[in-house]
Amino acid sequence: MKLEKLCKEAHEARIRVGNLDTELKNATLAAAAAALLAAEEEILLANGRDMERAAAGNMPEGLKDRLRLDHARIAGMAEGLMQIASLDDPIGEVLSMKKRPNGLIIGKRRVPIGVIGIIFEARPNVTADAFGLCFKAGNCVILKGGSDAIESNIAIVSAMKKALDANGIPSGALALIESTDRETTAAFMRMKNYVDLLIPRGGSGLIRSVVENATVPVIETGTGNCHIYVDEFADTDMAVAIVRNAKTQRIGVCNACESLVVHSRIAEAFLPKLCEALSEFSVELRGDERALAALSGMKENPLPVRPATEEDWAAEYLDYILSVKTVDSLDEAIAHINRYNSAHSEAIITKDYDIAQRFLEEVDSACV
Repeated sequence: MKLEKLCKEAHEARIRVGNLDTELKNATLAAAAAALLAAEEEILLANGRDMERAAAGNMPEGLKDRLRLDHARIAGMAEGLMQIASLDDPIGEVLSMKKRPNGLIIGKRRVPIGVIGIIFEARPNVTADAFGLCFKAGNCVILKGGSDAIESNIAIVSAMKKALDANGIPSGALALIESTDRETTAAFMRMKNYVDLLIPRGGSGLIRSVVENATVPVIETGTGNCHIYVDEFADTDMAVAIVRNAKTQRIGVCNACESLVVHSRIAEAFLPKLCEALSEFSVELRGDERALAALSGMKENPLPVRPATEEDWAAEYLDYILSVKTVDSLDEAIAHINRYNSAHSEAIITKDYDIAQRFLEEVDSACV
């Protein structure tokens, strides 16, 4: 079976890769970055074929944004590998060392995990990111990208493998599962004899499928229903600029703003200004009654507006849509965010230090 052979090669390479010295790892990452830049034409042609299929299949615009590559994004992928090369090597770091009463000296030292499998959707930049992070930490990585990005992923992995070969790194350090059928994905989740850890990166459906079906240990990542809370003590001009950037810079990324929470005392002054700033992108606002009331005083609202439903509070739109919830207190804002967020990324805009600290301490999210 081709899948099992690929996993076995990674398993066999894990000891060698886990013992590479820092200088060689960094040199290989730099070579992989250069290889991506050298293969730009081939990668863009492959991505063009993926984009053609996406257009033919009426892929939503936010997902097409995730899939699309250009010169700047390929350069960003290469730069990301160089940034990983510049990081301290975590392998071998001694975290603690203690002498027990019986004389034994017991310590903790960082070691590689071994073979990491990453299952992700139509984001070809993840291909380079995942390889770089796993490799710097002394791990082999097996990538299973979505069918939408298969041509792009093949071209990217092909380029980086040339850098591995040139530096004498075992081919098992980086593998791409090229089969796009679900049976192969399901089988990959059960390769516990060869794979030490699975990481799903994508939408809620993908993550749920991996968590429920894998026999390999899984690190469960989250989708991106990310909130910004505009406090009553916020600078409204600052808030408008931040929300505009967070919503519209790239709608397809998992840390884009999907949900806006606004203190009722600032809603009437803030929301009309925000509408003007978002008019260029025709962002649809889905608000509660008080948010709609705050917008009703505008002579002409440049944005489509409609009442929010319960589903809107928990939605990851990946589109030019923003839910708007009004609250009367910090407690209410925190309670709303903790109820509906996906524990990805949340932000507060306020001039009050104590309010900011409470938000940081009480909002349950990976990044605050």
